[in-house]
Amino acid sequence: MKICITSNGSDLDSLVDPRFGRSLYFVFTEGKKKIKSIQNKSVNAIRGAGIQAAQIVSDAGAEIIITGNIGPKAFDVLSNSGIKVFQITNGSTIKEALLAFEKGKLKEIKQPLGGGFGRGSGMGRRDGSGGGAGGGRGLGNGASRD
Repeated sequence: MKICITSNGSDLDSLVDPRFGRSLYFVFTEGKKKIKSIQNKSVNAIRGAGIQAAQIVSDAGAEIIITGNIGPKAFDVLSNSGIKVFQITNGSTIKEALLAFEKGKLKEIKQPLGGGFGRGSGMGRRDGSGGGAGGGRGLGNGASRD
């Protein structure tokens, strides 16, 4: 089974990056053995980093993703590709994440995670009065939406 873990480095002692679309690397393993790492080319994308990252790991043959958080668009791409996503807590190394997965301690993510976003606007007046209105919708647990 080919597992992909989001990471801030390219080796098994690196920390898991909690951000899927903005992680620096994707480290691929089979069992406890690293088979390759890919630098995330979408890390600095202005838009669509999660979608681009999902395509990268899908094209590389990932069957399982281990990450901290994942946004709705990336989650949809992975789900439609048949890739399962599991959540790991912040501060774990890749080795620790693999061990936790092996022991069945990681929760499978069944819906996207991520922060909220919204827009607000208002009008001011010369006399100092003015109002504004804004709205937004939350997407999950308050973390990155990539």
